Order: sequence, then structure tokens, then C-alpha cells
Amino acid sequence: SHRHGPSGAQRQIGSTAFKHSSSRDRYNGVWLIFFMLGLGTLLPWNFFMTATMYFTSRLGDPLSEANFSANATEEDSRSVLQAKFNNVMTLCAMVPLLVFTCLNSVLHQRIPQKIRIAGSLTAILLVFLLTAILVKVDLEPLPFFIITMIKIICINSFGAVLQGSLFGMAGLLPASYTTPIMSGQGLAGTFAALSMICAIASGSAIHDSAFGYFITACVVISLAIAAYALLPKLEFFQYYQESQQNKPAEDEENKMDLLKTGDVTKIHIKSSEYQSKTCECVSFSCIYFSHQIWVMAFSVCFAFTITIGTFPAITVDVKSTIADGGQWELYFIPVSCFLLFNVFDWLGRSLTAVCMWPGKDSKLLPGLLVARVIFVPLFMLCNVKPRHNLPIYFSHDGWFIGFMILFAFSNGYLASLCMCFGPKKVDASEAETAGSIMAFFLSLGLALGASLSFLFRALV
Repeated sequence: SHRHGPSGAQRQIGSTAFKHSSSRDRYNGVWLIFFMLGLGTLLPWNFFMTATMYFTSRLGDPLSEANFSANATEEDSRSVLQAKFNNVMTLCAMVPLLVFTCLNSVLHQRIPQKIRIAGSLTAILLVFLLTAILVKVDLEPLPFFIITMIKIICINSFGAVLQGSLFGMAGLLPASYTTPIMSGQGLAGTFAALSMICAIASGSAIHDSAFGYFITACVVISLAIAAYALLPKLEFFQYYQESQQNKPAEDEENKMDLLKTGDVTKIHIKSSEYQSKTCECVSFSCIYFSHQIWVMAFSVCFAFTITIGTFPAITVDVKSTIADGGQWELYFIPVSCFLLFNVFDWLGRSLTAVCMWPGKDSKLLPGLLVARVIFVPLFMLCNVKPRHNLPIYFSHDGWFIGFMILFAFSNGYLASLCMCFGPKKVDASEAETAGSIMAFFLSLGLALGASLSFLFRALV
């Protein structure tokens, strides 16, 4: 019997020991890698969004850097391309994000995970390298505008595949492993905003600052690629990945046990159940979705519709009433709009690591997300310039800052809860598909918000 290998009892003891050692995330290595990958998913979009000062400086009439700085806040100095840049940029970002997230939801099992994640990160890195090079190349405003929008489309297309694949992969792990992705995405905006503020504070020419800004993004994306290459080598990740892969084998073992007992009827039942589950994982089943996670999916969709509908299309045009031409006027939007939003969004996302209230079956969670619609009129009634229709009720900077803090924190915390709960409302075998579906509805909310941003801005 020794020639036939270890006994069943020995194999069971060995398996138990491996399970015990591998079911712990040593040094939080997997958590940190998921955090880094989450950072990589939204960092590209945030770097483009917060670099609006650089992009708009190249879309106006030829001006010196000094003249640009002096006239940047003058309403009548903006060209058509400058005036429409934020809305068109948001639309070019969110529509491809929606389309490719949908494609990823359908095709994610036909394309290997390594190709989807590593390939997307590499493509994003190449686009940022091109962006850094183009900082040093003189282009006319219209060609520069078109090239910039094409780059935004490319970055968000690959970012959609990356995000959907990442949430799907996190669905195989415990619920808490969605949190580092959401937290990393929140930090991406904070990192981009701080980089922009440092670029302004350096006092260097705007084009020189932009070059260093985009090279910094290249370094971070490179680190994300290195982190993903390390992930398959960690035992904790291997344990959950192999557990998922072994489920079909376990089903076959169950059928063999039934065969030994001679119960052929149960074999056919087991076989049909397995085939049904396989089809359910592969297909985008409307019946499956509507009965399992539709509340979470609608909630996260609505959350980002409201967020992107107002930020940055409306919030970026709010003007300070207390700066009076001082330094605060230069830093008002970078700090009050971008930095505050990203810091409190990140804090909200990170809070889900220690607190998950209300629960996944609570009706309060979708209710709170629907209530966020109040932020649309509140921001519209701030000191947005230029404006044509609505009066100003909240002119002081303090009102805008207070609204921004609540707006950002509620977005980060409530949306993260939805993304954590969604995959856990279905069977473990369907978690990856559920994660991809949740990512699709997140992207749907972003696209709807980008479309509504034109209407919201026109109403001001």
C-alpha cells in the first residue's frame, strides 16, 4: 500500500494543514496588491481630469504662460474648445467605460485573466508615455483636442476591462477584499490632486509641471504591473483560486459516489444541475440578476449618475468669493473641488473596512443613495460662473466646501457598500460574474452621469 502513496487520512491531514496555512493573508500581501491595482484602475482617469488647467491652456488662443495664468479665470477669454472641454472629456471617458465593461461582463471567461489585466495596464502605461511626450510637442488647439479625446477613450476602454476583471477576481475572495480596490480607487484621485497642487506650488511653467505630472503616473502604473505579476505567487490568492477551480472536480466526485450506490437517477439530476450552474456563470442572465442583486446594482448606478453629473462639470466652474485675486484663487478649485472630493471619497471607501452599516438586506442603503440627488440643486445654487438661469443662494466658499465634503464621503462609503454586498448576495460559484455585473452597472452610472452633466450645466 505504501507504493500507492499516502492514505486517505494522510491526504486529509495534509490538505487541512495546507488550508490552514493558506487561508491567511500573510503580511496582508494580497490586500496590498488589490489596493495597488485599485489605485491603477482610476489613477489614469483622475490624472487626466485634474490636469484640466494644462489641457485648457493649450486649447485657447496662443498666449504666454504669464498671460494664461492671469486670464484663466476670465469668462470671456475662454474659447469654444475650452468651454466644452470638461463635458466632452467626461462623455469620452464614460461611454467607452460603459461599453467595454459590458463586453467584459460577457466575454470575461473567454479571455484569460492575465491578458485582460496585464494587457490593460500595459496599454494605459503606453498612453501615458505618449501624453508625456506630447507635452513637449507643439500642436494646434483642434488637433490637440482630438488627440486628447482619443487618448481618454483608449484609457477608459482599457480601464473598464481592468476594473471589471479586478472586481470579478475580488468576488472569489472574502467580501472584505473589495474594500482595498475601492480604497485604492479613492486614493487615486487624492494622489492626482496632490500632484497637481505640488505642480502649481513649484512655480514652474505649466508645461514643465505637466511633464513631471504624467511621468509620475507612468511610475505608478508600472508599480501596479509589478504588483499584479506578484499576485499569483501568494498562497492566500492561490488557495481561493484553486478552491474555485476544484468545484467542478468535486461535483464529478459526487457523481462517482452516486454511481457506486447505483442511483442513476440522481446522477442525471446532479449532471443537469452542474450544467445549469455552468451556463448561469457564463451567461448574462436577466432573471438571475433581477432576483439576486438588482437593488445593489441600481443603487451603485444611481450613486455614480449623481456624482458624475455634477463633478467635475459643475463643481469645476465654482468661483471663490473670498479670494479677491490672492493665492487662494489659484488653489481654490484644486483644493476645494478635487482634493477635498478625493480625500473624503477615499475616507468613505476605506471606512467599509471597519464598518458595514447598513447591512446588505437593509432598505436604508438604497434610500440614502437616492437622497443624494439633493446635491444637484445645492451645487447649482453655488457661485458657478458663467451662469444664465439660476440665482446664487450659496455664494460663500464655506457652503461649497461643506457640500463637497458630504457629497464625496457619501459617494465613497455608500457606493463601496454596494460593491461589497453585490457579489455576496449570490452563490460563491457565481461571485465572479456578479462582480463583473456590479462593475457594469457602476460604469452605466458613470455614463449616465456624463450624459446628464450637459443638461445640469446648461440649467445653471
